[in-house]
Amino acid sequence: MGIAAGELCRYVIRPTLIYLGRHSQTAETLLLGVAASQSELGSALHDRRGHGLYRITEPRHRALWDDYLALDPERASLVRGLASQHAFLSGPQLELTVNLRYATAIAWLLVEQHRPELPQPDDLLAMARIWKEIFHPQGRLRDYTQAWQTCVNPMNQVAC
Repeated sequence: MGIAAGELCRYVIRPTLIYLGRHSQTAETLLLGVAASQSELGSALHDRRGHGLYRITEPRHRALWDDYLALDPERASLVRGLASQHAFLSGPQLELTVNLRYATAIAWLLVEQHRPELPQPDDLLAMARIWKEIFHPQGRLRDYTQAWQTCVNPMNQVAC
């Protein structure tokens, strides 16, 4: 069993997006759906597909830093501020597994790096397309929507 969707949104996703200056209902909903479809909201935090809630691989993590954050030192410093002081230097991929706010920031920046047009927060199919393009190209759109229905919205309650 993973993290309760409402609590993940309230205590991790929303504050992280606010910290980054990127908060919106759509961003919250998208990241919550990505966490649901990638790891069942943290039911398992590590497997062959990647690390943490969002299943981010080491090469993608490194490439984001080298090809995107390196070009924006101010944003890089902001994101680095979320990471543990010593653990980040010895094993930055571990931060993706154990540091929920850092992992959320990296997941959001992967979205931002691709610059998709964000849909309305209730358009799950459009969110699924973004998830498929950025996080799981081999995935099926129904994988995302089913994860949403199972992990986030089991009783048709709003998670965020």
